Amino acid sequence: MGISVQQFEQMQARLNGRPARGRSISPLVTRHSPLITPKTILGIDPSVRGTGYGVIRLEKSGPVVLAQGTISCPKDWERSRCLAKISQTLREILCLYQPTVCVVEGLFFAQNLKTAIIMGEARGAAMAAIAEAGLDIYEIATRKVKQAIVGYGAAQKLAVAKMVQRMLKLAELPAPDAADALALALTHAQENSRHGLNAPKKI
Repeated sequence: MGISVQQFEQMQARLNGRPARGRSISPLVTRHSPLITPKTILGIDPSVRGTGYGVIRLEKSGPVVLAQGTISCPKDWERSRCLAKISQTLREILCLYQPTVCVVEGLFFAQNLKTAIIMGEARGAAMAAIAEAGLDIYEIATRKVKQAIVGYGAAQKLAVAKMVQRMLKLAELPAPDAADALALALTHAQENSRHGLNAPKKI
């Protein structure tokens, strides 16, 4: 059984009262407790040349975008330089927006082994930066995200971007990689609101 953000805030208010003499009061629920829907979610769609990111904050009126974009690297950059930029940029995003949880795109079976290895490198660079900050990291399969956002597991990227724009009330269509990252964050928020009936995989 889950609790609402309002209920959690009420518990915090009660806990902030003066403790009994000689006793200390510990919070009943921590930031990473599964009983709380995370207030700020960072979604990441890893790629060496274009890692998408999106940060949303959950409010009573609905999710609000705090930041979105693509960590782009020129084709003539060495992969090592791209990986460094991914990690550095994500550290800056973490510092600016203080997300409480992160969700990344799940692993997939690429037809090309070399492509799979390169994608894994980008994913590792991103996850290392997130893990350094102490955030819980979850993964959701691409097909599952499309099903949650569009209602069709094989939906095209454009369809995902348009639905993300509609759900978040964005003035402009988000770039493909950023849209995927925002879709990940939205899907994670939806799954957590179902009180753990379909909990995402923690990594």
